[in-house]
Parts: sequence; structure tokens; C-alpha cells
Amino acid sequence: MSKTIFPISLFEQEETPFYYYDLNLLKNTIEAIRKASDYPGFMVHYALKANTNPELLKIIASSGLGADTVSKGEIKTALAAGFAADKIVFAGVGKTDAEIKLAIESGIGCLNVESFPELNAIREIAAGLGRTAKVAIRVNPEIDAHTHHYITTGLAENKFGTLACDLEPMLRTIHESKELEFVGFHFHIGSQITTPEPFRILCERINKMQEELGDLEIPVINVGGGLGIDYDDPDKNPIPDFKSYFGTFARYLKLRPGQELHFELGRAVVAQCGSLISRVVYVKEGHVKRFVILDAGMTDLIRPALYQAYHRIDNLTSDSCKRETYDVVGPICESSDTFGENIPLPLTKRGDLIAIRSAGAYGEVMASSYNCRPLPRAISR
Repeated sequence: MSKTIFPISLFEQEETPFYYYDLNLLKNTIEAIRKASDYPGFMVHYALKANTNPELLKIIASSGLGADTVSKGEIKTALAAGFAADKIVFAGVGKTDAEIKLAIESGIGCLNVESFPELNAIREIAAGLGRTAKVAIRVNPEIDAHTHHYITTGLAENKFGTLACDLEPMLRTIHESKELEFVGFHFHIGSQITTPEPFRILCERINKMQEELGDLEIPVINVGGGLGIDYDDPDKNPIPDFKSYFGTFARYLKLRPGQELHFELGRAVVAQCGSLISRVVYVKEGHVKRFVILDAGMTDLIRPALYQAYHRIDNLTSDSCKRETYDVVGPICESSDTFGENIPLPLTKRGDLIAIRSAGAYGEVMASSYNCRPLPRAISR
């Protein structure tokens, strides 16, 4: 199992901050997915919202994975990267008319419908185009994935999906509409799930729902994504436990003959291959704390500021045996611009190179130009 190897001599020549992507680790991760998902009917889509870097997308698309998209821009990006249109799914609670029209005209594999008003809009737009729209209903399975409340999506109070009690009228509408083709059901219970239990419970809920629906033909069950990664020790576990993840569904989900099972993995595919590389601008001595002030900030990686996400922080250039505890912060004019508090590092000095690890997902793609800062560059190797 490979781990990220940093080309320090290359980094020292580059202007920081920038994202670094280890393409060999990405390829090994995709190969692990391919082997672990080798069950009849299993189909894996990559969730573009995790990272849309062109170099990464080219590799992922060429591997045969499908794409999970949530906007018009992502649909266009997926098609441009080489993802097959019939392997693209389109999700999201607020699809605009223009986005629905593009999806239908592009011939994508499925629109995941999250409400009755959206279903009616899709039907009207498809009728206006003289086309048939393939749709799946996103069902809210009422499962608490026990992750951060910002990334939990399977509970009744979430904005996502529809409740099981609303299925009958939606299914009737689809059945009575020549403009709509029923593909199946879509589920997604949250993100950064690191134990199999929530996925096992999801399987049980789906099994029960399929039994209650009787002879309804359901070509596809889409269980979303959500598999987490090891943020604490990315070198020890650079590739998630895909064998256990896919094995849980193979063991507990009762697929019908000929039924397909689709997955939408994002973080698990790209997170560990990416790191944010920054340089120490100053080491500031406070009365109690020591601050390592970087040239990277929350504009480059917002996850710690947005929901207190943890990323391992490594000093790549210090060879000191002495260790100190630092608060690692950025230059942005916000107190929340902090990457970590009380972080043990080798003795750190101005000019040292710092790697903020496991940043390949929801890092570069969420960067902003707040404070008129330029967007971070990306290099890969």
C-alpha cells in the first residue's frame, strides 16, 4: 500500500501556497476500488464536488468510473473530462430549469429527484423538449450517521430527500407521465462515516422498503457515498478500507435479480492524495502559546474554519529532534483562520515548508479569493 512521498526539492522551488497531488496514490486508490467493488451489478460514480482538478478528473474518468454531479457546471466539467454521459447522475435539492434542461439534453444517466415540486418541474421541461427524463427518487432513510451535523444528510430534518410516506404519489406521477422513466431509488446518509454499522442499517432499511413495494420494478439502487478516511494517520492508512465497505453491501443488501447497485464516492477517492503545501512566514511567541503563521489560510483550505475539521500537519523541512507545541494559523483577518491548536511539531522556523495532509477532498475546490488573495495553484506528480 503506497503512501504520499513529498518531492521536497521540487517544493523548495515553488511559490507557496499550492496543492500537491500524488497521482500514483490516486491510481492505487482507484485500483483498490475496482478490485473491492468487483461484485455483479456494482457501479461506482465519483462525486465531483470533492475535487474537480483537471488532472485528477482525467485519471478518474479514464478508469471507467461514473460521475456524481450537483450543478450545471459539474455536468459540463464531467463531460469535458471524458465521463460517459450515461454514467453521470445529477443530484441536488435546488436544480434550476436551466440545469434540468442541460441534464436531459446531454442524455445523462439519471436525475436524482428530491421533492415533488422538482419532479413536476422535470416532467414539464422534458415535455417541452420532447424528451424522456430518467429519474430516481432520493429517499430519506432516517439514519443518524453520527458525523458532524453539517455533513449529516439522512435525517428527517435535513433538506435532502423525500420521506418514505411521500413515495406513493411520486411513483404514481412517474408511472402516469410519458415524459418520465423510473430508474430507481437514491439514498445518502452523510459523509466521513468510518464504521460499517450505518451502512448495514441502510441495507436493512432498503430491504424493508423493497419488500413493502412488492413487485415494483426497481432497476437501480443508489446508496450514495459517505465512506470516510483516516485524517489522523494518512501514512498508515493512505487507502480506505474499500473491501469492508463494499463487502457490507454485498453481505446485507438483498439485491433483486438483474438489479444494479450504484455508489457515489468522493472523499474516499481523492482526499489522501492531496496536501496543501505552505511556508512559515513567522513564528510568533505569545505569553503562553507559540504561533506558526503560514502563508496559506482559510481561503485555501476552509474545512478547519468551517466545521473544525482536523488535518494532520507536518513540517517537511525541519530536521530538529526537539519538539514544540504550536497553534498553526493563517494570515487571514479572521480569528477562525486556524488550522490546528496545540500541534506538536519539530522545532519550526521561518521559511520551513508545512504540509497540511488529507486535503485532496473539499480543499482546492472550496478555495476562495477573500481578502483579494489569489486562488491556490496545484501541481501533481
